[in-house]
Amino acid sequence: MSFFKNRTVIGVICIILSLVICFAVTPLFNKSMSQKVEIVRVVKEIHIGDEITKDMVRMVEVGGYNLPDGVVKDTATVIGRFASADMVPGDYIIGSKIADAPAAENAYLYSLNGEKQAISVTVKAFANGLSGKLMSGDIVSVIAPDYKKQGVTVIPAELQYVEVIAVTANSGYDANTREQAEDEDRELPGTVTLLVSPEQSKVLADLEADGKLHLSLVYRGTKENAGKFIEAQDELLEALYAPKEEDSEGEETEGEKTEEGEAEGTGDAADPKETQESSEQKEGSSEKTEDTANTEGDREAPASGDGEEQ
Repeated sequence: MSFFKNRTVIGVICIILSLVICFAVTPLFNKSMSQKVEIVRVVKEIHIGDEITKDMVRMVEVGGYNLPDGVVKDTATVIGRFASADMVPGDYIIGSKIADAPAAENAYLYSLNGEKQAISVTVKAFANGLSGKLMSGDIVSVIAPDYKKQGVTVIPAELQYVEVIAVTANSGYDANTREQAEDEDRELPGTVTLLVSPEQSKVLADLEADGKLHLSLVYRGTKENAGKFIEAQDELLEALYAPKEEDSEGEETEGEKTEEGEAEGTGDAADPKETQESSEQKEGSSEKTEDTANTEGDREAPASGDGEEQ
């Protein structure tokens, strides 16, 4: 104890500790603070459900101190995967923000590109929607009983092959994607959402208003084969609605011909000034003719008078 009571010893110990801190601990701390690591950073806005592409992210070098756990440090880990949360430029990408597949709920709505539309139709009876067996990706035909109140049941040409993108229960959850517990009662579908063109959506809206439609399964299988059915339907739609465009072009052509005819008729019509001048010329010539006739009459009159005197 007397050893530590010596002020000289205490001073030496303090000097040694300070040297250790200055030349050993502090450099190590500074090194850890200044250590650089490469991580993946967002450079374009990414919405939930979007597939992450190469132009959306890039590698950047940042300080390794106090980085969040699970930060992604390789672009190969994120490219081709899907965002499970919204991200803005400058965000770090954490493993919990990416997934191998888009979120099951409403994922199909993020694939719309403006060419086609998503429209839901009501399954009013259990049998109308294939008894709840429909799934996303199925190709169905829409059957219309008493179509346009004609007393016949038909499959409209516009709705021969339509893709199902969701089957939704009355609770609002997708009945064909929602994970349910084993002891939970399975929800029956209340609506079926279809991927259609604007022309098809109008026909479906009419059928929905009438409250009469049935869905029949045409194909369930690979995406490539399903695409062949959709291509055939698109070709049929082009054939169905092409004549309307031709008729409108024909009407425009007839209108142009009528306008040209009217223009020609207007061009052939005499100018009012020219008409007035021609009428004045005719009046002048008629007056000259009358004067000539009167002159000849005056000449003949004296001759006839002389004959009578003789």
